[in-house]
Amino acid sequence: MRRILAVALALALPGLAMAALSSSGTIAAPRVAISRAEALSAGRKIWVNECGGTVPGLTHWNKGEAFASLGIGHFIWYPSGKRGPFVESFPELLAFMRARRAAIPKWLLAARHCPWQNRAEFLEDSDSPRMKSLRDFLAGTVDLQALFMAERLEKALPLMLQSLPSARRAPVLAQFERVAQSPGGIYPLMDYVNFKGEGTALSERYKGQGWGLLQVLEEMKGSGSNPAALKEFSRAADFVLERRVRDSPHPKHDAAWLPVWRRRVAGYAN
Repeated sequence: MRRILAVALALALPGLAMAALSSSGTIAAPRVAISRAEALSAGRKIWVNECGGTVPGLTHWNKGEAFASLGIGHFIWYPSGKRGPFVESFPELLAFMRARRAAIPKWLLAARHCPWQNRAEFLEDSDSPRMKSLRDFLAGTVDLQALFMAERLEKALPLMLQSLPSARRAPVLAQFERVAQSPGGIYPLMDYVNFKGEGTALSERYKGQGWGLLQVLEEMKGSGSNPAALKEFSRAADFVLERRVRDSPHPKHDAAWLPVWRRRVAGYAN
């Protein structure tokens, strides 16, 4: 029997999304089922986006950054005593893996923080047994990592809606629904929320403007669930990322990444 993870909109119950918003109290996310096979397919695409589809790319540390980027989604892991503006996600991934009885290396189970203090230490250790065991573990759990990202998408929807004044919630929910109900629409939603976050963290702002999934959905104005929805999502993501670079306190650093980001989100329209 296929293991099913419920993650987004109930395609068979299109009224459920609006009903979830109209009730008082907490906002309940509508649901759709994604199988392991579907999650693995999306995970492989995300692996290509983040790591070039390579095993060495599963363990990375960018120049100028204070954290390691690990797994198919380049999940962030900070060393002890270090934090930054970006939301850490690797410890949550490990907790998700433990709950599903994944075979996690013993040293990784015992690690409370990233064991490498900086990029130099990380690179020096690149051929060690510890690093090789980490790569092997990440390469062998692509499906679970994809399921983790799908679960993040499920959690993202009520989080985004709750962060907004009530008058702005319905348009965001409608655009989320448009994209999710379009053929192939779950993948770009999963990818973008992993790529640039939900857009609710106040630390992830330049000049008061975020660059997460929420901001992309707020830029969308169309209607109808079809390929046009994915094209508009792609265009809105491109606009939000270009604005991030324009507003960045480090524009040269971010501008160097913009062509890569644009190629990535252009793929959402295909």
